[in-house]
Amino acid sequence: MVNENMEFEAIVRQWLDNVRLRVKESSYVKYNNLVRNHILPQLGSVKAGQMTTAVVEAFVQDKLSGGNLRGEALSGKTVKDILTLLKEICRYASYWDVEFPCHFELIRLKNCDSQIHILERQEQRKLEKFLMSDESLTKTGVLLSLYMGLRLGEVCALKKENIINKEELLQVRFTMQRIQDVKMSGGRKTKIIVTEPKSSCSRRDIPIPFFLQERLKTLEKSPENAYVLTGTADKFIEPRTMENIFKRYLRECRMNEINYHALRHTFATRCIEEGFDIKSLSEILGHANVNITLNRYVHSSMEQKRKHMDRLCVSP
Repeated sequence: MVNENMEFEAIVRQWLDNVRLRVKESSYVKYNNLVRNHILPQLGSVKAGQMTTAVVEAFVQDKLSGGNLRGEALSGKTVKDILTLLKEICRYASYWDVEFPCHFELIRLKNCDSQIHILERQEQRKLEKFLMSDESLTKTGVLLSLYMGLRLGEVCALKKENIINKEELLQVRFTMQRIQDVKMSGGRKTKIIVTEPKSSCSRRDIPIPFFLQERLKTLEKSPENAYVLTGTADKFIEPRTMENIFKRYLRECRMNEINYHALRHTFATRCIEEGFDIKSLSEILGHANVNITLNRYVHSSMEQKRKHMDRLCVSP
């Protein structure tokens, strides 16, 4: 076996240098964190010829039972991300004649879909009434997620120039996020970046519902490059702040706390209940294919389940 004595850390460092040239900065930061916090501490000194299925499987089990920096179990999704990264690194190494005796296809994890709260119609009406009580731009932002399916970062990066009133369209062209600044103090500081959406499918045009067309007219006096959430060009609201604003709105409505992303799930569920065809919904959400929409974003509400059950009856 060629290069079987090469340590895994050397391979990982080469891979990181290579992948940095190919992916977005936010993706690189995520990969770098997984490598630094999880992969290298336990597998960095392992030689290529010793990277067996048993070694990787033991590593995965350790991460599932107590693998974070505080000794607590990592989420199934994070462990899946780490395993995917290991596969990619090993595939990259094969181009340099470094082979690993690990059969990744034998290492399987349970499905780790997290439970997402979908607003029941009564909850949605309660929240909608609160959001429509005034013309606050941050409330408008929440409405854009609840009734158009925009992601949090997409709402924060949205500008007036992306609202095409003549065609009654909203253009999703950018997303905003806070990431670690790997160039500053060893990555302990963070920064805000505005980039194109994570995929070409996420770059999309969405028809604006009539009531939101009227509401967005409050931006008429704002400059074209103004952020929708602030109405000014020199000030924005970052995702973390917007998430906190949303939580405050829920408290004021005396509603249980939910993740901001639940608004997007609620939008998709309502669309299906109203008879949207799955292809149109998939394009509105910015998905690469309809399977992502069906498997990840379409949920049946308890109200919908009850309606179906009530159709059942004893045959005469």
